[in-house]
Amino acid sequence: MGKAKKTRKFGEVKRMINPKDMRLKKNQQKAAEKKDAEKSAEVRHVEREASNMFFKYNTALGPPYHVIIDTNFINFALQNKLELVRAMMDCLYAKCIPVVTDCVLAELEKLGPKYRMALRVARDPRFERLPCSHKGTYADDCIVERVMQHRCYIVATCDRDLKRRIRKVPGVPIMFIVNHKLSIERLPDAYGAPKTTHSGSGGGK
Repeated sequence: MGKAKKTRKFGEVKRMINPKDMRLKKNQQKAAEKKDAEKSAEVRHVEREASNMFFKYNTALGPPYHVIIDTNFINFALQNKLELVRAMMDCLYAKCIPVVTDCVLAELEKLGPKYRMALRVARDPRFERLPCSHKGTYADDCIVERVMQHRCYIVATCDRDLKRRIRKVPGVPIMFIVNHKLSIERLPDAYGAPKTTHSGSGGGK
């Protein structure tokens, strides 16, 4: 029986841990220091409170009220056979100026001939037109940005998602349709609004 030959292993080396491995204590300390440095260097942006706010009460709101109308609010007003200007005055006991943005009109135009009556209502000469400078025709983002910049508007909508977003902006009342009438929340001076606890009959878009 012949003797087995032993071959020399040239590539055999002792296994060592990588000096950059995160299991090493010094590397963990460096990572923690880097994270702390980044956290202290970042600029924190705190929004300034509007000067017209007295706690949650918005002193900039007063007659004539400017009411920004959402797309589905016009549709629900037609379904409930409401004449918008008269219904708003019955709700607030004051002069109201409905305001329509360019993107609301664009949304109604995109919906086609089924919503031609809503488009005709939105083009009423008594309504004020607000030009939009942003790209796209998504009205909800436009309305939220506008009321955050200028808190002198009431937002009329039956859209649950938009209501949820508007409620996060202090001092902006929300008008909605309930029991074939207009109601409003977050406006203490609205004597004509029916006192209700639920948030309206309009569904989502």
